[in-house]
Amino acid sequence: ERANRGELLSPTLYLAGPSFSDASINSPEEAIARVREQKQQGWDLLKIHPGLTREEYDAMARTAREVGMRWVGHVPAAVGLVHALEMGQETIDHLDGYIEYLEGDKGPLDRAKLEDIVRRTREAGAWVVPTMALWEVLIGARPLETLLAYPELRYMPPQMVENWTRAHRARLESPNYNRERAERIAANRKEILRALHRGGVRILFGTDAPQQFSVPGFSIHREIPVLLECGLTPYEILRTATRNVGEYFRHKDRFGTIEVGARADLILVKGNPLSNVENLKHLAGVMVRGRWLPEREIQERLERIAARYRPAAR
Repeated sequence: ERANRGELLSPTLYLAGPSFSDASINSPEEAIARVREQKQQGWDLLKIHPGLTREEYDAMARTAREVGMRWVGHVPAAVGLVHALEMGQETIDHLDGYIEYLEGDKGPLDRAKLEDIVRRTREAGAWVVPTMALWEVLIGARPLETLLAYPELRYMPPQMVENWTRAHRARLESPNYNRERAERIAANRKEILRALHRGGVRILFGTDAPQQFSVPGFSIHREIPVLLECGLTPYEILRTATRNVGEYFRHKDRFGTIEVGARADLILVKGNPLSNVENLKHLAGVMVRGRWLPEREIQERLERIAARYRPAAR
């Protein structure tokens, strides 16, 4: 609300309420009550995490349709991807539902089954938020030394980076960790996204920041190279992060394009990102709701953040 009143410099936020999971929902009746409560509280979306039973999920979905709310997120194992699509889940996040459905953690993907689920996704009108770079971290497909070399870590609280480091080290040292399996899942995720993209499924850009080693803002530039590997062009990547998002939230406001009447959110870069997507890193400035932030001011703000977390000289 402070941001909407112009009291706080912030992007426009569309927010989900506390998530639906086995930790928060214990019956279909609780699912129904939580949907109605979040509608009354004014949340924009319902967020689904793993652990719901099919009965709880269906109760949530029916009530959400009744009150006019959209539900998004993970696909609970007991629900399954096909049923989630049939019930009307509007975004499938992280591709984990596809990996589970296609058994992508076990070996090569079944091509016929992949093409069928692409068709089902497209016909259901669902969107996909792949979060590719983050998932390579979470499955252990990126070495710790690579992650610790990210220069953007200086903008995060040291304790948070330490927690991320500890979590990733524990992941890689777990007796259940298998490097070959992690790389197989990462490769299959890319194959799934290629197929979804070729099949005309609508994609929304997302990084899930500030998850592990996913620093807000900078995580965009970790995601882009993976999307390029999956066959998206620079233009198509830009579209997933701008026009597509505006289309998804078109019932909220008009944004995602640069035209008269649209909300004045845009970036100005020093080179053409369509010829080289790396030009997105070279900012001339950012406009947020009509307020212009030149490169100098952005760098000054970043330096103040870094200084806050820099060890004091002894």
